[in-house]
Parts: sequence; structure tokens; C-alpha cells
Amino acid sequence: MSEASERKARNATQNERRRLQRLHRFEDAARAKGFLLVGGVDEVGRGPLAGPVVAACVVADGPLMLRGLNDSKQVRPEKRDELAIIIRERVVAWAIGEATVAEIDRLNIYWASVLAMERALAGLTRQPEYLLTDAVRIKAFAGPQEPVIKGDAKCATVAAASILAKVHRDRLLVELDRAHPQYGFAEHKGYATERHIVALREHGPCVHHRRGFWRVKEALLTLPGLEAAHPELVEG
Repeated sequence: MSEASERKARNATQNERRRLQRLHRFEDAARAKGFLLVGGVDEVGRGPLAGPVVAACVVADGPLMLRGLNDSKQVRPEKRDELAIIIRERVVAWAIGEATVAEIDRLNIYWASVLAMERALAGLTRQPEYLLTDAVRIKAFAGPQEPVIKGDAKCATVAAASILAKVHRDRLLVELDRAHPQYGFAEHKGYATERHIVALREHGPCVHHRRGFWRVKEALLTLPGLEAAHPELVEG
């Protein structure tokens, strides 16, 4: 490696270390107040037309100085998978929570997301002493908490939770793709891509589609004979 390449690599390492230090400022502030176990909770899957909304919570007793740790939307899929393994090994506790499509349709996506986060918290083997969230207050959590706007991009524990939730949900949608290959779930993970919209119009929704979302409602209303063929999709 040339001297210039070595210098570039050193600079990149130093910049990443500084970025990760900034990413821990909320956790550091909580520990400065005496809280050792700091938790982060986040959800993924509010926007898709199909599949559950998934949340994860992690509890850490120290910094997560993991190269590439960031909001899951900013991390490549291969790197997310790699980080998810390391996160599960490094944290004191972690858990996944889900809210089903039926719960999303009944409660609305916001409250279903909160429910998924509450279930992730309830699934922990150790509860956090202080909780960081992505701009949401979790009433079911009795301890001190701090909602942070864009917390998945500003808090290491929330970023870690977002990665676990994203990896878990993506795998669920790959499994749904095997049962319903006509929609392309493995490719778009339920989001409203052009291919997904075309498939909805051609085949109508399946039971994993969120009936409360207008793109799905549109398909329910426009596909001839859908009500007779699939009454479970149009009831209620």
C-alpha cells in the first residue's frame, strides 16, 4: 500500500471513529446521569402496502463502536446482515416485536407501530434503565425515556434497533414471496414500487396486504369479481 493510500485509510478510520462518537452523544448523556443500561427502540415497515410492521429493542451497557452502524435505511443490505449478527452478540439484551396486518388495519399504522415497539420491550430479558426512541413516547415503558427526532440517525442504540428490525422484516417478506411470488415481495419488501402496483392491479391484494392503505383499496375496488372470489379481503 502506498503512503497516500495508507494516509487515506487512516483518515477514513479517524472520520468513522468521530462519527460513531457523535452517534453516542445521547447514550453518553444518559450514562453521565447514572444510567448504565441504555435501550434503543425503533420500528420499520410503516410505509409498505403489505406485511407486518416490525420493531426491535436493544439494551447496551456500553458504546457500540461498530463500523458502519447507522440508520438502517443508510446501510447496504449485506452490511445490515453483518451488523445484525454483531449487534446481537454485543448488546446485553435484544428482542423483536411485530404488529400484524389485521392490527394495522384495525388500529392504524401509527398505533400498530407503537404496539410492535411495546412488544419488543416486553420481550427483553433485561429492561433498560433509560430508553431512547425515534420521536415516539412509549407509554407502556415506566422508566425515563427520551424521544429523539430522527433518532435512528442520531442514537447508536436506536440505529442498532432499526437494523435488527429491518433485517428481520426483510426476511419475513422473502418468506411471503415464496407463498405469493406474483407480487415480488422479495424484491420490494412490500413497498409501493411500480412492479408491486402493477401486480396489485392484475391479481388483486392477498391476505398480507394492508386494506387501509389507499393503493390496496384502489385494487379492491377496481378488480372485477374480487369480492365474490375473495370475500375475506373485502369484509369490514
